[in-house]
Amino acid sequence: MKIKEKELELFINELKEIANQLGVIVRFEKGDFKGGYCIVKENKIIIINKFAPTQKKATILATALKELGIDDLYINPKTRELIDELTED
Repeated sequence: MKIKEKELELFINELKEIANQLGVIVRFEKGDFKGGYCIVKENKIIIINKFAPTQKKATILATALKELGIDDLYINPKTRELIDELTED
């Protein structure tokens, strides 16, 4: 799947909004890690390596949101399709 960089950035913003609806904090940090979902002192957090390529950031965020359970949320059909495509593996 090939998505333009600008579209990926908009998609990441949509995913951050979904995380916000779920009460999850999304943080972009530097370090030697891939990223993902975790709980720190009862706070749900998705941490993403800020130096990762944009598509990798989108994939990590989409995967973490699927782990949290987004089936009962209304999500734009195109956004849901992209989430499914990125998390197929």
